[in-house]
Parts: sequence; structure tokens; C-alpha cells
Amino acid sequence: MRTLFLLLLLANVVFFAYGRYGDVLFPGESQLLQQQINPEAIKVLASAQLAKAAPAKRVPTVACLEWGAFPGGDTERAEGMLAPLALGAKLAQRRVDENSTWWVYMPPQGSRQAATVKTNELKRLGVEDYFIVQEDPKFRFAVSLGIFRTQDAANGRLEQLRAKGVRTAQVGVRDSQGQRIWFQVRDVPEALAAKLNELKQGIPGSELKECAAEEKMNQ
Repeated sequence: MRTLFLLLLLANVVFFAYGRYGDVLFPGESQLLQQQINPEAIKVLASAQLAKAAPAKRVPTVACLEWGAFPGGDTERAEGMLAPLALGAKLAQRRVDENSTWWVYMPPQGSRQAATVKTNELKRLGVEDYFIVQEDPKFRFAVSLGIFRTQDAANGRLEQLRAKGVRTAQVGVRDSQGQRIWFQVRDVPEALAAKLNELKQGIPGSELKECAAEEKMNQ
């Protein structure tokens, strides 16, 4: 019992001495302990600071996309669709010589009003991809339902239309062998790529793809 009492007494003396003279006897440990529990050293970053500290997320981009290939009559229409995007120096053209193109169309209707009657019928049948030809004198007020590189592709489109109840559409040669235009857009972020894809849907038979490495952009 006496031994236990002496041990407790000795422990109290050691604890008292450490608390009173610890800075002198063990300066390194005391300073370390203060640093560990110093509340002034703890900083809470505001959301603005966190945003600045976090690395910026890189928006994926495509080096170059091209949309085409358009014969003379459709080039102006495609240019008009691209104009609201205000692409500036990002936009260029690539001209290539290609074989004849085929299209699915309703013959010239004689007037814009008559052509509009046809397009209203198409809407009722669930057909949305079409446009009224105006620039080409030979086919003025015809209703275009798609332009294709091959006759087989055009025939496939015609079968789809007939399945929906379209009866007066036909397949024909749109342009004989000649020059076609590809519109090329550089440094394309995801949002712009999505918009270009929407435009592609507006001209059936057109194609949107990445530019080949060897295809040089020309103004």
C-alpha cells in the first residue's frame, strides 16, 4: 500500500513539473504541440478561392469538322444556315471534283404557294426533312427530299418516303460530274459540334465528318 502511494505521488510530481517547466525542458515538443492545435493556423477557403485553386476543366474540342458535299444550288442554302453561328475565321471551304449526285424530289409545282401545299402534306405524313428549291431555274419550286452520292442511297430514301405514304416523289440526277463544296470549321467544341449536327439534319444526304489530315483548308 505504501509503495502504491509513493508511485502516485511521484506521478503527480512529474506531471506538475512537465506542465510548469515543459517549455524549458522540452522546447521542441511543446512548440510542435502548439502548432498542431493552433486554431489560428486553420484556414477555411471560400468557394471562390476553391474555384481558383482547382485546375480548370478542359473542354473537349475537335480540330476540324467538315459538312458537305454541296453542289452549286445547295451551297448558298448551307451558307445561310451557317451564318447565324458567326464562325468568322474558323470557317473555310474545300472544293473537290466529285461524281454526279442523286436526289429525291417532287417535281416543280409551278409556284411557291403550290409547293407549300406539298410541304404541308409532307408534314401531315410525318416527313420533316425537305426544302423548296428556289435558286435553280430548272427546278424552281420543286421540293427536295434529300441529295445523295449514289443512286442506291437515293432509292433507299424513296422507299422510306413511300412507306410513310408519299406517292409523288421520284429519284433523279441532281448534278452531273462537277465541283462540290465542303464547309470546314476549325477548333470545334462539343456545343458547336452538336449544332452542326443539327444543321446536317436539315439537308438530307449531307455529311458531317472530321477533316482528313491531308485536306487543306482554303478560304
